[in-house]
Amino acid sequence: MLETLPAPLDSRPPRELSLFWRTFFLLALLLLGCIVAWLQTFRALEFEPRSLQSAQQLASLVNLTRAALVHSDSIARVSLVKTLADEEQVRIAPREPADAYRLYNADTLSRRISELLQARLGKGTVVASEVNNVAGLWIGFSIDGDPYWLQTDPSRVELVAGTTWLIWLGTAALLSMAGAALIARLINRPLKKLSFAASRVREGDFSSSQLNETVATSEIRQVNIGFNRMAQRLSKIEQDRALMLAGISHDLRTPLARLRLETEMSVADPQAREHMAADIEQVNAIIDKFLDYARPDHLEPERVHLNQVIEAAVFAMGNPPDATVTCSVPEELHVMGDAVELHRVFSNLLENAMRYGKDPITAVARVEIAAKIKNEWVLIKLRDYGKGVSPDMLTQLTQPFFRGDASRTSATGTGLGLAIVERAVARMGGRFALANSSTGGLSAHIKLRLAKGS
Repeated sequence: MLETLPAPLDSRPPRELSLFWRTFFLLALLLLGCIVAWLQTFRALEFEPRSLQSAQQLASLVNLTRAALVHSDSIARVSLVKTLADEEQVRIAPREPADAYRLYNADTLSRRISELLQARLGKGTVVASEVNNVAGLWIGFSIDGDPYWLQTDPSRVELVAGTTWLIWLGTAALLSMAGAALIARLINRPLKKLSFAASRVREGDFSSSQLNETVATSEIRQVNIGFNRMAQRLSKIEQDRALMLAGISHDLRTPLARLRLETEMSVADPQAREHMAADIEQVNAIIDKFLDYARPDHLEPERVHLNQVIEAAVFAMGNPPDATVTCSVPEELHVMGDAVELHRVFSNLLENAMRYGKDPITAVARVEIAAKIKNEWVLIKLRDYGKGVSPDMLTQLTQPFFRGDASRTSATGTGLGLAIVERAVARMGGRFALANSSTGGLSAHIKLRLAKGS
């Protein structure tokens, strides 16, 4: 019996991203992009100078070693080779035709250094990263036609190690994200305060919505001053409205009560007296509608027994012969709201269904009320079996003073019943929507938060 709620009530809200996180992600992305670009620029600018410097140092080492070996006698040559190996980590070894070696061309830097060394030392120069399974930086050269290997430490020419770059990049990224979070928080803080103050104003709490008017940022200061003046103006309007409503209630109800008493005592014709009393009751009901619609928006939801409220609203209707009400609500179902407001909601909906939702054939208003729990919400549906309304009028029925076609409007209506329902449900933190039922009639859908422990 309880159909699925219309899309406006049952649809899930879109994924939201707070201003803080959006600002943080944008700043972090910008800073990380700058770091990566700087890193690539630095490595590109470092590459060629490092290649030239390394090739020049290796060529100088080979030339100096060759010159020292050429111009030294056999005894001094042995001592020179030992000194180079012990103090400079440079080894000199004969180059045999059977030597197996791997060329020094593992990356762009090594290939560039090999090209520069061959250009400086001659075409026959061989640069290897491994000779006879011994790793190192090997340079093949000749002395008086005899081939030799010169082995040195590869760290002489390598760029900064990849792990070092990763450490620096990670440190810079962490510092950048910390800075982005700090900047985003500073930007978001006044907006967060403004959002909180606006929510307090929306709830009718004007005293807790004052913002700091002495902040250093001129734009934020102007916004705070403007918001405070607006809140003060709204507070004054709310006070004037409450005073006006109290005056209306006092000034109109008293003469109406006196007029009804005088009518019943002075008018002899029973039919005329009955019509005059009905007119007075209608005026009194219209005043009630206006007062209900103009009630303040501030309301503190509390735990309410839904079945008791519905039963009280149905009982207040009496037992009209042209109406039947069927309820299908769990016994111990509690919602977060206000008992008086909920009673007013169901009274208005039942009155609307009794007046405009009669079956076209039987002229009897059949009303069904059902409720179910979905996640942390209670979905309530009240439907009749009348003619329904035109689909393009559904969104307008909750507008104040709107009157639809003649089938759902009479001269006795104020056009405020459904508007009062929507405002009351909104004050309790819920949502309200109307829809034509698939089997005929109008359905009113209410979504209220489930009370804990239900």
